[in-house]
Amino acid sequence: MANSTLTSSDTAERLAGTAFVHLSPALHGSYETTDFATASEFVARVAKVADELNHHPEIRLGYGSVAFELSSHDAGGVTDRDVELAERIDAIARSVGATASRTPTA
Repeated sequence: MANSTLTSSDTAERLAGTAFVHLSPALHGSYETTDFATASEFVARVAKVADELNHHPEIRLGYGSVAFELSSHDAGGVTDRDVELAERIDAIARSVGATASRTPTA
């Protein structure tokens, strides 16, 4: 089932309350932090989880900002793996004090 692609209707409930939105063919989430060091720490923690899951996001790191794009290239869209990673990223964001950006970067 991990390779079955999901629609935005399929992911809406699980993504509710996170920074992520489903803009086919990927999930997009953006966060703001107070400084570059916190943004870097956030990315480092996400990298560990991504390695554990063997599922790696596209990441854009800036001063006080981090943006993610999640997609299962082997399935051609969003799968349960992407939603799980989005949920884990959102939990890490809360732990480092990152807040959801009002305008997800697509």
